[in-house]
Amino acid sequence: MKFENIGIEGLTAELSQLDDILEDLGFVRAAQWDYERVTYDRKFEHKGDVFYLRIQGYAIEGDVGGRYALIKLITPLLGKHYYPHGVEYGEDEHFPSMIIETSEKLLKQAKEEIEKIKQ
Repeated sequence: MKFENIGIEGLTAELSQLDDILEDLGFVRAAQWDYERVTYDRKFEHKGDVFYLRIQGYAIEGDVGGRYALIKLITPLLGKHYYPHGVEYGEDEHFPSMIIETSEKLLKQAKEEIEKIKQ
C-alpha cells in the first residue's frame, strides 16, 4: 500500500537529522542501507500478522556510508510480512484499519518534524 498524499515524497533532509527524527517515531534503519539508498522500517504486530511501514530515500548529495548525505524521500509503503518469503505491498493485501490510521499519523508527524528542520 502506498501513502501518496501524505506529503513526504520529495522532502529532503540530512541523514543524521533524518535518523534522529525517525528513530524518535519508532523507525529503525539498522543495516538497511547502501551508499545510495536508505530504508527505515516501523514494525507492527496485529493478531499474529506482522506489518512494516517503510520510509525510503536516496542520496542526492554525499553517500549514506560517509559523514554526510542529503536524502530525498520517496513514497512510503505499508507491507505485510510473509515468512519466509518477505514483505508484500500489493493491492490485494488486507491491512487492518488500525494499522493504516497509525501509519498515517506517524507519517504526518515525520513530515512535520522534517519540515521544522528546513525552517
